[in-house]
Parts: sequence; structure tokens; C-alpha cells
Amino acid sequence: MRNILAIALFSTAILASLPANASSDCKASGGQQMTAEQIQAKAESLGYQIRSIEMEDGCFEAKAINPKGARVEIGFDPATGAIVEEKRED
Repeated sequence: MRNILAIALFSTAILASLPANASSDCKASGGQQMTAEQIQAKAESLGYQIRSIEMEDGCFEAKAINPKGARVEIGFDPATGAIVEEKRED
């Protein structure tokens, strides 16, 4: 019984330390935050065609067409505008 309890506690500790999702890369800096328009301008300067953009889980998330023509979802850090995630939409 002690082994089961120890394993359960260990597993819980491991799961609690994992990031909830990819947007955990966006840090709440407490400083200046870029606007959606600034994020869109930055993405377009990189060759993306933005279809929509919204704030979700601390990141700006955009649906876009990448420079290669693929439909993608992109996560942007709100403080720097850096791309923290890009995944292809199927």
C-alpha cells in the first residue's frame, strides 16, 4: 500500500511540473505588451498572411498562411512578438 501511495504522489508531482500547453512559453512580463496590430504587422513582414488573431492563454494566436502557402496556427509572445509556436492546420 505504501508503494502505491508513493508512486501516486510521485506521478502527481511530475505531472504538476509539466507545462500546461505550448502557450506557457509566453511570459507575463508585466511590462509593455504589443497590440494585435503590431503582432500582425510583424508576422506580415515575415511573409505570413494573417487571417485572424486573438489573445489566448497569455499568447497572441493567429490563423495564417505561411510563406510556403500552408495554413498554420502561430503563437506569438505578447511582449516581444517572437513566434513561440507554429503548427500546421490539416
